[in-house]
Amino acid sequence: LSQSSIIRVQSPEGVKRITATKRETAAAFLKKVAKEFGFQNNGFSVYINRNKTGEITASSNKSLNVLKIKHGDLLFLFPSSLAGPSSEMETSTPLGPKAFGAPSVVEDEIDQYLSKQDGKIYRSRDPQLCRHGPLGKCVHCVPLEPFDEDYLNHLEPPVKHMSFHAYIRKLTGGADKGKFVALENISCKIKSGCEGHLPWPNGICTKCQPSAITLNRQKYRHVDNIMFENHTVADRFLDFWRKTGNQHFGYLYGRYTEHRDIPLGIRAEVAAIYEPPQIGTQNSLELLEDPKAEVVDEIAAKLGLRKVGWIFTDLVSEDTRKGTVRYSRNKDTYFLSSEECITAGDFQNKHPNICRLSPDGHFGSKFVTAVATGGPDNQVHFEGYQVSNQCMALVRDECLLPCKDAPELGYAKESSSEQYVPDVFYKDIDKFGNEITQLARPLPVEYLIIDITTTFPKDPVHTFSISQNPFPIENRDVLGETQDFHSLATYLSQNTSSMFLDTISDFHLLLFLVTNEVMPLQDSISLLLEAVRTRNEELAQTWKKSEQWATIEQLCSTVGVQLPGLQEFGAVGGSAHTATSAAMWACQHCTFMNPPGTGHCEMCSLPRT
Repeated sequence: LSQSSIIRVQSPEGVKRITATKRETAAAFLKKVAKEFGFQNNGFSVYINRNKTGEITASSNKSLNVLKIKHGDLLFLFPSSLAGPSSEMETSTPLGPKAFGAPSVVEDEIDQYLSKQDGKIYRSRDPQLCRHGPLGKCVHCVPLEPFDEDYLNHLEPPVKHMSFHAYIRKLTGGADKGKFVALENISCKIKSGCEGHLPWPNGICTKCQPSAITLNRQKYRHVDNIMFENHTVADRFLDFWRKTGNQHFGYLYGRYTEHRDIPLGIRAEVAAIYEPPQIGTQNSLELLEDPKAEVVDEIAAKLGLRKVGWIFTDLVSEDTRKGTVRYSRNKDTYFLSSEECITAGDFQNKHPNICRLSPDGHFGSKFVTAVATGGPDNQVHFEGYQVSNQCMALVRDECLLPCKDAPELGYAKESSSEQYVPDVFYKDIDKFGNEITQLARPLPVEYLIIDITTTFPKDPVHTFSISQNPFPIENRDVLGETQDFHSLATYLSQNTSSMFLDTISDFHLLLFLVTNEVMPLQDSISLLLEAVRTRNEELAQTWKKSEQWATIEQLCSTVGVQLPGLQEFGAVGGSAHTATSAAMWACQHCTFMNPPGTGHCEMCSLPRT
């Protein structure tokens, strides 16, 4: 008879059979196990019993026959992260779904905070229904889970979408703790590396073919509320439309915080709106390339802010005497057009949500869309939206197109020789009341939209100071509002607050100091940004005494606006020096400082005026 035997080895990945002999040593057997499972020699442990007792060690010279391992026996393999006594396992942190395949990523602070919260909805004792003592619990007062749909539907107003962290609790709850659940991103592309046939369009198989997509209403949302810190932030953005009648676009900068009105909810707080270069008309918007985009993100990060979304106007004046606007976006027309859904999906793909429970390290997005449009009362309303993860996948893989004559409809592309597009379906109700499945050519974009409440706080918050004569906003040259040293000098002369921090705490002013072409302060403004972020007046005063600010003050004085307190606060100090600097003039063409009494620039020889 043959001396070979088959030993079964069970691991978290499944069961495999290893061929061995009775006289084979434990070390040789473990090498076969490592090769079969793809582990390093020290990356796992094998036990005779399921409760991690009777470990088989490579240092032992005993044969399998001596260890009493015979043909057909079942051994148990545990990776190193799971190896060890059962007592250690009980005290270790529970692993989420797909923990072995997920990369080590650092989630946002708000995600880390919410993942540690209990999240349960605690209820007090009902005096009519509860029949127990003050320390007891029953079905009428036991805490509810954060994903309880009855509770969310009975809120005022009702909540249609649970929060993302409540959705995670729902997946990872129960007896299996989410062992068989994975947050996988949808892919509409053919999987690469399939060698059994010719590449598309000459061949395709079920292994590499992406699955068909049936559009469903997403049950959760990554952001549950958008809140502007104060009305001034929104009003200054709307001023462009009020003065020109043209639509406008901006990026929302702020932070993500906890939204306490919804269990484990997330709120996007908007502290400032940055307006990039653009061309706007009464019914269209065109974004231009922004060379300052990276610098703006860097400055915002040093101020403790980040890009949380985008905003655009869709306003048409109805009665200029009453100040009313047209109510155009409603259930009879559309809430977001197909072009806007595609744009929102593109922005969300560029700003993914870092998630440790996804094998890709990211899942969905917290990037929001805000629309300033007319409401039912014909006043300006702000509406918030996101698009679903399904829409993000269709946009990322270039499978979704807008319809030219119907803004409320999108169109799923058809497969061509250049690109394979999976079938996209959606469910509808026919005239007989039956649920039917339709091909998404075309498709109503309402299947892709998630609405988000947009609010203003009762007690306004001010990350940046509010001035009656604010500094001009960038890229508004069409209004005659330019950012230059003349506007800076005018702003400083009109804001004579004794607190320098209040004067300098303006998002658009700080961007001008960093990005202006005459004297950019990108390398020397970190101290001032830290002072604004922490509201530290002493740090601001320390930076004010620097040579950079003294130079800024001298440049402002040359444009014909004398700054108050220049002799007192300037770093170069001295009334004689100030008078001399005021008499000098700066060339409009090359900014060279020329002595008084000259009509032409000594540097470029161009006339003074």
